[in-house]
Amino acid sequence: MARRTTKTPPPDDFEERILDIDVVDEMQGSFLEYAYSVIYSRALPDARDGLKPVHRRILYQMNEMGLRPDRGHVKCARVVGDVMGRLHPHGDTAIYDTLVRMAQPFSMRLPLVDGHGNFGSLGNDDPPAAMRYTECRMTSAATLMVESIDEDTVDFGPNYDGSENEPGVLPAAFPNLLVNGASGIAVGMATNMPPHNLGEVVQAARHLIRHPNADLEALMRFVPGPDLPTGGHIVGLAGIRDAYESGRGTFRIRATATVENVTPRRKGIVVTELPYNVGPEKVIAKVKDLVSAKKLQGIADLKDLTDREHGLRLVIEIKNGFNPEAVLEQLYKLTPMEETFGINNVALVDGQPLTLGLKELLQVYVDHRFEVVRRRSEHRRGKRADRLHLVDGLLVALLDIDEVIRIIRSSDNAAVAKERLMERFELSDVQTQYILDTPLRRLTRFDRVELEAERERLREEIAELTAILESDTLLRKVVSDELGKVAKKFGTPRRTVLLESAGAPAAAVPLQVADAPCRVVLSTTGLIARTAADELPPRPAERAAHDLLVSQARTTTRGQVGAVTTAGRLLRLEVVDLPLLPAGAGQLTPGDAAPVTEFCGDLAPDERVLALTSLDESSPGLALGTERGVVKRVVPDYPANRDELEVITLREGDRLVGAVELATGDEDLVFITSEAQLLRFPASAVRPQGRPAAGMAGVKLPDEARVLSFTAVDPAADAVVVTVATGAEALPGTDFGSVKVTGFAEYPRKGRATGGVRCQRFLRGERELRFAWAGPAPARGATADGEPVALPAVDPRRDGSGTPLGGDLRAVAGPLG
Repeated sequence: MARRTTKTPPPDDFEERILDIDVVDEMQGSFLEYAYSVIYSRALPDARDGLKPVHRRILYQMNEMGLRPDRGHVKCARVVGDVMGRLHPHGDTAIYDTLVRMAQPFSMRLPLVDGHGNFGSLGNDDPPAAMRYTECRMTSAATLMVESIDEDTVDFGPNYDGSENEPGVLPAAFPNLLVNGASGIAVGMATNMPPHNLGEVVQAARHLIRHPNADLEALMRFVPGPDLPTGGHIVGLAGIRDAYESGRGTFRIRATATVENVTPRRKGIVVTELPYNVGPEKVIAKVKDLVSAKKLQGIADLKDLTDREHGLRLVIEIKNGFNPEAVLEQLYKLTPMEETFGINNVALVDGQPLTLGLKELLQVYVDHRFEVVRRRSEHRRGKRADRLHLVDGLLVALLDIDEVIRIIRSSDNAAVAKERLMERFELSDVQTQYILDTPLRRLTRFDRVELEAERERLREEIAELTAILESDTLLRKVVSDELGKVAKKFGTPRRTVLLESAGAPAAAVPLQVADAPCRVVLSTTGLIARTAADELPPRPAERAAHDLLVSQARTTTRGQVGAVTTAGRLLRLEVVDLPLLPAGAGQLTPGDAAPVTEFCGDLAPDERVLALTSLDESSPGLALGTERGVVKRVVPDYPANRDELEVITLREGDRLVGAVELATGDEDLVFITSEAQLLRFPASAVRPQGRPAAGMAGVKLPDEARVLSFTAVDPAADAVVVTVATGAEALPGTDFGSVKVTGFAEYPRKGRATGGVRCQRFLRGERELRFAWAGPAPARGATADGEPVALPAVDPRRDGSGTPLGGDLRAVAGPLG
């Protein structure tokens, strides 16, 4: 059986033709056509408006849809659909991705789309919502890109199917290519251009307009480098100059980070700006990987505190014992917190891809604006000339309106009337038709005045436009002035900091804090800090809040100190955990120091830290005094495996009022009671005891009396005693009580467990002391909040009365040894 076929047999006169084509030539030609299509139609921006075809089509279509800043938002899906159906025959995903980027303030230095909804996040960590959810419209800056597009300023061509026309370039009232940058990968070439500051670029363009022969150095005085939307620091400017000269170069972008006290106990690195196109999630993931692989040390925690109110904020807590500056250098080196940006200024000029320097980019844009303004002026002059022609004809008819009406009424039809009017008044066809179409109500005397005013205005405008077209100088001035207005309206301060170099190498800063001698100091307000060396902070000449240092302990940076509390406990503190006092600081402030309670765990509500001790077991030990007059010298025995030690067994209801680390053991111990009795006796009179012991009798107290102060004073040093009695209602001006300052040498030594001698005579109405202190001179006073309180001069009388106090004195301290 024969096989059936559906092929139509060739006609009888069919002549078979076979063309032999070299496959190499065919592939080469086809590939070149494809490459040119990608380069020209998809991947590279035009040097004039800085837009790829998809960007240009989106802006043009949004302008055609009337999506201006003063109109409402519409769904992005509608814009994408119209662009795809009318102008851009490609996938909707590519169009929407382009639309999204034009709305992202962290991608564009001057966004062209005003987005409403989720348009993604920095680094695309959070992708944008689907186009059916988001809405958009043009920004005010985008309207400048299409401004005067309907005035024959640019050439139009057919769209992909020839059914409509689209612009080959936009008028672009500002240099968009430099301001917003561009990126794209074509066949065999690519472009990667960073954003710049609008005000700087416009200043350079205006300078080039005024001085066409300006060199690169002159232009770089206005444009020193890129200005990225995300800020940051550009490190190394040599690559930028190379790019501005040849079109190619590289530079490094570094995140903006500062070292701060993120918690009272720890310093941290706070990142507020990241390199261009780098998101926080990318940095966080890289840091976690490096920490897990033990390639990055010193990081305790990492938190992303970014929000809409404060913007980007990454907080990287640093472990105690590590230098934050050194850790920061490691972060720059190992993570995306420092990235390299390669500039490749490839753009289309007359349809050809060229690599352009800064001057060439500005020159191409300026020439484009010259052409736009020239064509716009020609268009506007033509429109005004046409209107002037009509106005002249209408005024001719108004001069003899009766004759015009007679001719029209006596004519058989409109065509005859038109011919007779043209012949009678020597009018053109257009003028005559306009007269016939004009309603009679406009032919009044008032309208004639308006037409004459309009004629004069049109003649002036035509003269101005003609002057622009005939004068190159005036044309340049118009372009320059328009650019200046754009910069004034849309210019913003520079965000990116330009640095010649990164500064000192990271190797100069050790990663970990060295175990060097230092001191830990405690203030009257309970602030604690460590110094950078084995010396005390300089005492300021004038009193300021928080600068009364009441206790100090010598140690090393990686050592420990003890904090003695009113409950008779000694708590171990890691010195490296304590905040470092800045060099030259003469006082402890909440910004430089931290509350000691932050390092002491759970303290009882009525428990506070009295003093610091060095935990040196070779020292004479601690001297303790309680509110009920008990004294104790503690044998320096501090087991290293215990963070909390009991240094005295207190009787019920008793508490420590003073704790002092003895320097030599030859000091005098001083009790001052509420009944204004002072007892001074040598420390050698107290036998050292073990930590669990309860102490021995120190001062003899009458009923209801209590110890206010317990200190240790070097008998060879210059020292004073400060006492404050409660206010006396009978004496005016003593709201804060009466104060007395007496030389310590005025008080004789007495035996331990005696009552001592009187240290202040009470005035009428005074009942007891409310504050007392003995220590080295000169003494300084403060309130409970650390505010300074002036003290009177030294009174030579041992048991004299006090003088009115000018403030609520709650703390006194002298210079520490």
